[in-house]
Amino acid sequence: QLRLVESGGGFVQPGGSLRLSCTASPFTLDYTAMGWFRQAPGKEREIVACISSVGDISNIADSVKGRFTISRDNAKNTMFLQMNSLKPEDTAVYYCAANTLNFFRCSLDDMDSWGKGTLVTVSS
Repeated sequence: QLRLVESGGGFVQPGGSLRLSCTASPFTLDYTAMGWFRQAPGKEREIVACISSVGDISNIADSVKGRFTISRDNAKNTMFLQMNSLKPEDTAVYYCAANTLNFFRCSLDDMDSWGKGTLVTVSS
């Protein structure tokens, strides 16, 4: 089974930046669509960004468009989420997820492997 481990979360002031990483093992991510999701306190989990297996297709949620960037390095079995201009409403647990059965499909229902999440807190 694919194991996903997130890192890079923490506390940041509004306007600040964080870079999340998701490292997979023991299998390659070469044929796997990947995504970042988040869940704020009292809210449902929502999609943040998705990227196809070779990184040629990516989608970003409207709420973070222009501020967040998703990328991946398959040689290192790692996916990233660069988060800039962070806002208090970005506070959430951020989850890395994979769809090991498809190169590009990415939604809450499509993902079959999940990390345990990393907490991002944006506050002054």
